[in-house]
Amino acid sequence: MSTVDATENATADTYGDSDFVVVANRLPVDRDASDPDREWRTSPGGLVTAVAPVMKAQEGAWIGWTGVPDVEFEPFEIDGMHLIPVTLTNEDVLRYYEGFSNATLWPLYHDVIAPPEYHRTWWDAYVRVNERFAAKVAEVAAESATVWVHDYQLQLVPQLVRRMRPDLEIGFFNHIPFPPFELFAQLPWRDEILRGLLGADLIGFQRPADAANFRRAVRGRLGFQTKGSTVTVPAGDELPAHLVRAEAFPISIDTPYLEELARDPAIIERAAQIREEVGNPKVIMLGVDRMDYTKGIRHRLKAYGELLAEGRLNVEDVVLIQIATPSRERLEQYKLIRHDVELAVGRINGEQADIGTIAVHYLHHSYPRDEMTAFFIAADVMLVTALRDGMNLVAKEYVACRLDDDGALVLSEFAGAAEQLAGAVLVNPHDIGNLKAGIMEAVTMDPKARARRMRQMRKKVKTDTVTAWSKRFLGELEAIRANPEAVVPDRPAAAGRPAAQPPAPEAVPVTPAPAAAPPASTSAASASTSPASPARPAAPASSAEPQPPAPESRSAT
Repeated sequence: MSTVDATENATADTYGDSDFVVVANRLPVDRDASDPDREWRTSPGGLVTAVAPVMKAQEGAWIGWTGVPDVEFEPFEIDGMHLIPVTLTNEDVLRYYEGFSNATLWPLYHDVIAPPEYHRTWWDAYVRVNERFAAKVAEVAAESATVWVHDYQLQLVPQLVRRMRPDLEIGFFNHIPFPPFELFAQLPWRDEILRGLLGADLIGFQRPADAANFRRAVRGRLGFQTKGSTVTVPAGDELPAHLVRAEAFPISIDTPYLEELARDPAIIERAAQIREEVGNPKVIMLGVDRMDYTKGIRHRLKAYGELLAEGRLNVEDVVLIQIATPSRERLEQYKLIRHDVELAVGRINGEQADIGTIAVHYLHHSYPRDEMTAFFIAADVMLVTALRDGMNLVAKEYVACRLDDDGALVLSEFAGAAEQLAGAVLVNPHDIGNLKAGIMEAVTMDPKARARRMRQMRKKVKTDTVTAWSKRFLGELEAIRANPEAVVPDRPAAAGRPAAQPPAPEAVPVTPAPAAAPPASTSAASASTSPASPARPAAPASSAEPQPPAPESRSAT
């Protein structure tokens, strides 16, 4: 008997106790290795800040993995939150998490900056783990409870939960981009992913373009009707017909908390120490990223190195601090990006630095929140050069910490934050000449213009907080329950202010990794586990976006 069937039988006449259930790949805790009793400590994060008050008020529960493989844990309480662990084996971590989630979906959803890999054993593990999460939801959720599922690791959970517990109100939020149809169509299990997401009543995305990409994929692959933000899902898969809304809900940060930290005298003093430790330059530029090929760290270093080599910047006046938090270090693409970044740092320091000066201070480890706030206060220019990013909260965190309305933000136009932070200097990180011009604009910007831009951005992050984000999402989810027939039009976000472009930008782009064909192991000769898709009907006349062609299926190993 499958996990799903077993759960259907077990929960047919019983319900759990939780009126509000958050489902995410990870629980908001880490195992404290310094504690002899191996106690848990909460992981600071915007999602915890957003949902913890709701959980405490509504008998809530958080379902997720502890981060420790092959160990079963009983449910436990921490900081007023009821946490329910889901066990993952080492094989699950290898195939579901490192494999399908981060070597298939992650690169595919980030514009194929690195080539995704398609393996049927990874897909099987993804299905198995999603079933496990869904079974746990069905077990603990009270009758008619609200369930909020998060992110790309759990895209099958909404439909699985709807099959087991049709009484539940289900929301899903995708924290990363959703790719254009032409890229998404590469995925051998594209239809299964779409149907999994359409089990939700409300699907949230970071940007209107992401929601539009999803609706276009739904029409192109499944032939379902869309009108505005609403998708009509016909009866099927043992489920009745229902409506689903797919809209943009740009996530934000805990601005009041960050402002409180930025006012702390000890943190302000630490910021002054950081400036002194790097030689009290006129300008400190800062990059804070996970070590990931999507973050554009190599492009940033190339632009900075060229500015130093050309004499437009010098190491006596300007220094770059690059914090690169370790991430997914067992994956080959992440080993490669670390190698390339460290090679570039060494080259710049070897060619441009001198005794007593360092051009790039490279820090490959993570920092606690108070130390990170000190870095934000110390930095005059923040560099966010992502090649593709759902939102990039680091950009917003930097803005929130600039209480004196000083500082400049250089922001990639391919980050979701570019649609909200209109005072940033927007750049195309693929165009090194444009990126160099943006850095120079930020470094030499008139103080009055810098203050005006920062005030504009600070006003945005003070009103659009992570609490406001969660209230808006959950409020709309509740409204759907009250009036499921209402059709909501698209609500495009305000466009960011375009960066001032140089009169004749240098055409020195870094060529991104091409969208490679599947590896040899994914040749067309190998058979896919995906069922053959029936002919797709044309999109109805009421569809807002044009109908895409239905591409040929690919095979998976």
